Amino acid sequence: MEEIKTYTQSERDWAMFCHLSAFAGFIFPLGGIIGPLICWISRKDGSAWVDTNGKAAMNFQISVLLYVILAIPLCFILVGIPILLFLGVLEIVCIIVASIRASKGEYFKYPLAIPFIQ
Repeated sequence: MEEIKTYTQSERDWAMFCHLSAFAGFIFPLGGIIGPLICWISRKDGSAWVDTNGKAAMNFQISVLLYVILAIPLCFILVGIPILLFLGVLEIVCIIVASIRASKGEYFKYPLAIPFIQ
């Protein structure tokens, strides 16, 4: 049986911010990576919970960026368009779910995330 851990409100808030800051990618280029990176680096040493969530957010955002880069050339044969739409919807849904779970002290495993940062 998995041990239930409790985290302070500050830890849960910063873990949530690590995920929510990825929405910066919809405002400026590479914001989806820069936002979580800043949140994660600024608070990772103070909390293992923030460190875990920051790594998860970073791994997912880097993975999505990689998938988008790979899908763009496929747009020339029209296959890439639905892939890009799928990635956009997946990113929005996963960020919201991960943020809610982090604020409750629950871990969310992102689908399709490549574990670049261990």
